[in-house]
Amino acid sequence: MSPWFFLAGAVLLEVMGTFLLKLSDGFEEPLWGALSIACYSACFWVLAPAMKALPVGIVYAIWSGVGIVAASVIGLFAFDERLGALQFVFIAMILIGAIGLQLTASQAA
Repeated sequence: MSPWFFLAGAVLLEVMGTFLLKLSDGFEEPLWGALSIACYSACFWVLAPAMKALPVGIVYAIWSGVGIVAASVIGLFAFDERLGALQFVFIAMILIGAIGLQLTASQAA
């Protein structure tokens, strides 16, 4: 199975864990907190095969960068959090960097 598939799954689980952590309200809602911990735990199990096949810097940059962008979008729509125009510019730069790393990963050796 492709390491990129594992990386995408890890990103999805990490974003779900972050969303659930927000819902836990600082672990005052124990069910959401427990589900958040489960997602984060599963995230690392899924991330490990990607780390075996791809450079750690690429994996971590894409995992964290895409996670930042996704968490920002979820915060915007699900939690009505507001961001300024300059913050959107910097988030877009993170996304562009993550995409660029993925597109050029095969060139690194």
